[in-house]
Amino acid sequence: MKLAVEFPSVSHREGPAMVAQLAKGIEDIGYDQLDIYDHVVMGYNVEGRDKSYYAANMPILEALMTLSYAAAVTKRIGLGTQVLVLPQRQPVLVAKQFSTLDTLSGGRARCGIGIGWQASEYEALGERFADRGKRMDEAIELIQACWCDERIDFEGDYYNAVAMAMEPKPTLDTGLPIWIGGRSAPALRRVGKYADGWLAGQVEDADFAKQAMDTIREAALAAGRDPEVMGWEGMIASPPRPGDAEAKTFYAQPDRVVARAVAMKEMGFHGVSLNATAIFQSGARSVQMILDTLQSLHGRLREEVG
Repeated sequence: MKLAVEFPSVSHREGPAMVAQLAKGIEDIGYDQLDIYDHVVMGYNVEGRDKSYYAANMPILEALMTLSYAAAVTKRIGLGTQVLVLPQRQPVLVAKQFSTLDTLSGGRARCGIGIGWQASEYEALGERFADRGKRMDEAIELIQACWCDERIDFEGDYYNAVAMAMEPKPTLDTGLPIWIGGRSAPALRRVGKYADGWLAGQVEDADFAKQAMDTIREAALAAGRDPEVMGWEGMIASPPRPGDAEAKTFYAQPDRVVARAVAMKEMGFHGVSLNATAIFQSGARSVQMILDTLQSLHGRLREEVG
């Protein structure tokens, strides 16, 4: 199985040199992929707003800037987002940012995207929340045109580009691999229509995994795509939400971590992701402690799932 690590923004508290050390250390241990989550701002819980999943003041480094920083100190590991909230960003700029990351990293970039959940963040960035799904689909098509077409002519309901060019292109003629997150029916159909893989998040229910994968395969067939080349990646465990004391101890119990990875392999996943923010919350309160935990878990996981 491919083994990924979702990068912990909290590492910035030890200084930029330790952020670089953590990225390089994850590669040196032997992980295949380094991903980072995306939020630009986080909302406080105020009247008239849906309650946030996480604290407003949690530290979050900007995803693509951090990946570029990681690219400069690594040589092999894949670099991606899990996931970039695409509809709250301008898609032509996103296409340029990812193609630049791919160029400067020597072809290691993966574009992981989703529609997000935080309406207040959309509002702060001047974008609409209600139609984010429709804009997501159109944004993907425009991004692919930017990566693949010599001349970009795109006319959509939300985005337009007339007689434009974008260079340099990504290293692959087909553009960057796009992986899409989400678990709703529209999100799963979107994976099948557009994506190279599904970022499933934390999955413990084998029946749900099968149903979701079947939905994605059906959507791929309907779009004239080969469902057998689809990639499947799930997260072993997400960061615990406030008040969930049991979840905070999960990554401190390596037997549970390995057992969940084995279960996900049996569900059909090709890769699993370890969330290093959750590792921090489990008691590994420094960069070196996070690396020590990742080193130990990597050995166990390679023995059990390859």
